[in-house]
Amino acid sequence: MTAAGVVAEYNVFHRGHAWQLEELRRRLGPDIAVAVCMSGNFVQRGDFAIVSKHPRAEMAVRCGADLVLELPAPWSSGPAERFALGAVGILAGTGVVRYLAFGCECGSLEPLQRVAESLDSGLYHTELRRFLSQGMTYAAARQRALGHAGLAGGAAQRLSQPNNALAVEYLRALAALGGRMEPLALPRVGAGHDSLEPGPYLSASAIRARLLAGGDGWREHVPEAAAAIVDRELAAGRAPVSIANCERAALARLRSMPEASFAVYDGGGEGLYHRFYQAVHSAASLEGILLAAKTKRYPLARLRRMLLHSYLDIRTPGRDELPPYLRVLGANGRGRALLKEMRKRAAIPVLTKPGHAGRLGQAAQNLMALESRYTDLYALAYPDLSQAMPGGEYTANPAML
Repeated sequence: MTAAGVVAEYNVFHRGHAWQLEELRRRLGPDIAVAVCMSGNFVQRGDFAIVSKHPRAEMAVRCGADLVLELPAPWSSGPAERFALGAVGILAGTGVVRYLAFGCECGSLEPLQRVAESLDSGLYHTELRRFLSQGMTYAAARQRALGHAGLAGGAAQRLSQPNNALAVEYLRALAALGGRMEPLALPRVGAGHDSLEPGPYLSASAIRARLLAGGDGWREHVPEAAAAIVDRELAAGRAPVSIANCERAALARLRSMPEASFAVYDGGGEGLYHRFYQAVHSAASLEGILLAAKTKRYPLARLRRMLLHSYLDIRTPGRDELPPYLRVLGANGRGRALLKEMRKRAAIPVLTKPGHAGRLGQAAQNLMALESRYTDLYALAYPDLSQAMPGGEYTANPAML
């Protein structure tokens, strides 16, 4: 069976995501199996997913995906390079995925490959350090360094578009892992990333904003099967979820931490944690902390990840560290057939029951214990705390349809 892999957050699954899966099958044939590596309860922007991972996996399977595998929290909430490496590592580790498909603003593979190759050149890294030492923002320094590494300004400019930038990281991860999958670039359709503008394909950010505001303004932009699952979670008091729902708990954790404790969540090794600590002790809200710590050099996305990691004690994985198992969150009949092949060909163990992580070695046991703790804290952001009983990581079942 030929399979294509997709990396996604599906936060939440919307009509643009459905179009991508349809376009994938239009290009590769209707019989192609689609395996999705999906972020768990925490997303790359440094926030809680608005709906928990098992219902989001069910949305994906009911709306066109065949198999959904979890990208664990240390990778799903990490910077783009770690996010991409973890996700591509999972899809490559299945042993059955032939294509890696991703959306991008430019809709073309060749310019993204040139950027990826330049980012991995020694000259680029030398020039990047030089420009950063001059006080440039990371984005500006990266742009200048790419130019000095021989990349024309137009191609380098593509990194300013978020889906292009993430696609470049997928290509770099593919190269680092030996290029065992064939990349396939698909054009992004509809509103831009994080755009709140109306249109036929509303962005996930705009849909989340409408969900958080209440009412039905989000419904027409979500496939009917996905909307039914969102309605179920809303009715049960398990959505919408946001880190803002547990703001006081997060503030209590952050204010109780000594300054040196923030260093392990810094990521860049540039001393940002000093500024972050000062912001924690000068603001009385999570948004206030972010605004107090923000500068041209430290964008909000990086600060949100630092805040999330500090609150939950999530450590960013090492440069070459990959997830130790393939955690199944959902599958249909074709997905189960794919799982059967994976059990013979996968490079890392397949995990359908969390309790079986203890059979897979210490790394798997450690990660599952962390995921259980993260899930218990995620549940405390449910609107209805009666739904937030501990131990949910071990009691939720994959969506096997």
